[in-house]
Amino acid sequence: MHSTERKRGKAMGIYLNPGNKGFWESIRSEIYVDKTGLIACVNKLINTEQKYICVSRPRRFGKSMALKMLAAYYSCGCDSADLFRGFKIEEEESFREHLNQYEVIFLNMQQFLIRSKGQGVIEYLERTVIAEIRKEYGELFSERELRLAAVLEQIYAETDKQFIFLIDEWDCVMRERQEQEALQREYLDFLRDLLKDQPYVALAYMTGILPVKKYGQHSALNMFSEYSMTDQSVFEEYTGFTEDEVEALCMRFGMDFTRMRSWYDGYVLSECRHIYNPKSAVEAMRRHKFSNYWTSTETYEALKIYMDMDFDGLRADVVRMLGGGCVRVNTRSFQNDMRNFKSKDDVLTLLIHLGYLGYDFEKEEAFIPNREIVEEFENAMSVGGWPEVMRVLKESEELLAATLSGDGERVARGLDRAHTEVASILTYNDENSLGSAIGLVYYSARKDYRLIRELPTGKGFADVVFLPLPSTGKPALVVELKYNKTVDTALRQIRNRHYTRALEGYAGEILLVGINYDRENREKLHSCVIERVEKAGESQAEEISLWN
Repeated sequence: MHSTERKRGKAMGIYLNPGNKGFWESIRSEIYVDKTGLIACVNKLINTEQKYICVSRPRRFGKSMALKMLAAYYSCGCDSADLFRGFKIEEEESFREHLNQYEVIFLNMQQFLIRSKGQGVIEYLERTVIAEIRKEYGELFSERELRLAAVLEQIYAETDKQFIFLIDEWDCVMRERQEQEALQREYLDFLRDLLKDQPYVALAYMTGILPVKKYGQHSALNMFSEYSMTDQSVFEEYTGFTEDEVEALCMRFGMDFTRMRSWYDGYVLSECRHIYNPKSAVEAMRRHKFSNYWTSTETYEALKIYMDMDFDGLRADVVRMLGGGCVRVNTRSFQNDMRNFKSKDDVLTLLIHLGYLGYDFEKEEAFIPNREIVEEFENAMSVGGWPEVMRVLKESEELLAATLSGDGERVARGLDRAHTEVASILTYNDENSLGSAIGLVYYSARKDYRLIRELPTGKGFADVVFLPLPSTGKPALVVELKYNKTVDTALRQIRNRHYTRALEGYAGEILLVGINYDRENREKLHSCVIERVEKAGESQAEEISLWN
């Protein structure tokens, strides 16, 4: 049974000092990955200029679980030492200093939004929270006081006690009341009055999907430091599961680590180059099966709305990313809401925050991170509006079969048909755009292959490499693309620059695929030649450095 030692006779509440039951349930679960190191990062910010923290991540990326952990650690109404025994935070010097030492106010804005039907959200929140605070501190403020900030000011003046604010789903007003700008402004003004420059605030930690909303020339909450999917900074390893954490889980549950990578890896941060979707990774372990777990928690219609927005170049960018390419994105113009879009960059930035796109901060590029998300894009396109692309995807099985059989002529004809379908969306300007098209027409290969664009080889970059997943028994493909040259030139480049040596750890058959696009030849735009070679080396079951 769960037991909590209550301190100084204080009762645990819902909003004031919610206790540690939420964290207790987390660590009792079949799968719990130790993320208590987050506490040490947060401890450094208490009562500093950086004490205002807004952490935004996609849904089901562990935001609420992190808040329950912080509530268990900071709440002064309980003794949580035993719950943290053996976890990383226990080794930190700051562990005892802050353990259960603060009055914690925990606000789940989603609940207030749902329960406030027929009345103002802010009015309902303040009345409900003040009623609970009154049970503990009622003698310190007037019964007529209706403003939460004023109540806390009076408590601080009498007791010198500071509060830690944990706010979950902070952005739900922006997401679910998109048309109600007056409510949004009232809500932001409430948070500013409650938190900004208040001496009773030791720490404010907010989580949501979106960063802090901007309006006018300034943000109402400009005191917050933001940690979002475009830059998680010091919170990177707590954004999702790291590669080491997932590999350990795969060993524990007997799951194929390479396939796990293909399905759920792909969120690239500055230091942690491999971040996994935690919801999907946990479900795959529990069910011992790879499937679409994260995307199944929301209908693909949500993605389709944004894909179909009529901004110049947006459809071409989606097609490039579906083909395994990356697109440049200016994330700075985004207003951090789901309504006011001024360019395709705003739409792509929202998709980054929602988790449908990965983002490379250093390169300022977006991409589709993994197989699970790729399939969600396919689902969104299948319901209309993208017939040309869907025809190309459906024919990709035949194109792959032709490639594996070494039939270059058949491959060339298939590429010509695909070009006809997507020419209105994706323009072939160079070998890079041709590479995106190749990734698209070989779409079905992702079931058994890892697609790698521009693989470093020591003497340049191989345009496209398809590395087979373990146990598939299929050959690797090294594809070199040429624009207005010849297929022989493409094959010579693969051989002369020893591209196959870059497949370190791979042993087996390799197909060298040379493809040329001749824009002047109206009857036969593409030509293709395929050559088979064998590569001796370590067993493919070994870790392959390509993944890094």
